[in-house]
Amino acid sequence: MEQVSIALEPLKAFLIQLGEFLPKLFVAAIILLAGWLLAKAIRLAVLKGLKSINFNVLTERAGIDGFLRQGGIETGTVAILAALVYWLVILSALMIAFNSLGLALVTEFISRIVLFVPKVILAVLILTLGAYFSRFIENAIIVYGSNIELEDAQILGRLARYAILAFVVLIALEQVQVATELIRLSFLILLAGVVLMLALAFGIGGKDRAADLLERWWPKAPQKDRNTKADVHPPEQD
Repeated sequence: MEQVSIALEPLKAFLIQLGEFLPKLFVAAIILLAGWLLAKAIRLAVLKGLKSINFNVLTERAGIDGFLRQGGIETGTVAILAALVYWLVILSALMIAFNSLGLALVTEFISRIVLFVPKVILAVLILTLGAYFSRFIENAIIVYGSNIELEDAQILGRLARYAILAFVVLIALEQVQVATELIRLSFLILLAGVVLMLALAFGIGGKDRAADLLERWWPKAPQKDRNTKADVHPPEQD
C-alpha cells in the first residue's frame, strides 16, 4: 500500500498543479477574449474618427496613399493606423494574459513590442503631415514664382519639397530608432555629393546655363551710363 502511495505521488502533484493552473488559464482566456472585442471596437472607432476629420483626404493629397498603391498595397494610411492600434490592444491583452500565467519571459518580449508600436504610429503620422506640408510648400513656391514670372518655379518647388521630405523621413526613422546614426551620416554624405555634383556641373560644364539661371532669378539692376557726359567734347574757345 505504501508503494502504491509513493507511485501515485507524482500524479497527485501534477493534479494539484493542474488545479492551480486551470483557473489562471480560464482568466487568461477571458482577458484575451475581452481584449479582442475591445481591439475590434477601437479599430472601428479609429477608422470612423480619422475619416470624420478627413484624415484620409489629407493622406491622399500628401501622396502617401498613392505611394502605397504604386507599391502594390491597396490599404490606405487610415486603415494602417487603425490596424496598428488594433494590434496594440491585442498585444496588450496578450501581455496581461501571459503575466497572469506567470510567464515572465514571454511577457517581457511582448512588452517590448507594445512599446515599439506607438513609435511606429507616431512615425506614420509624422510622415503623413510632413508629406502634406512639403506638397503645400511646393505649390506655394510654384504659385509665387509664376506670379513674379520665374521660369524655373517648378524646379525650385520640387527641390524644396524633396528637401523637406528627406528631413521628415529622418525624423520618422529617428522615432522608430532604426540605425539613426548610420542613416544620418548616409544622408549627409549623399547631400554633400549632390551639392558637389551641382557645383561641378555649374562651375565646369554649365557656366553659360548657370549664368542664365542666375540672371533670371536675380536680375541685375540697370546701370546708369556714367560715360555719356564724359564723351561730349567741350566747346572750342576763340
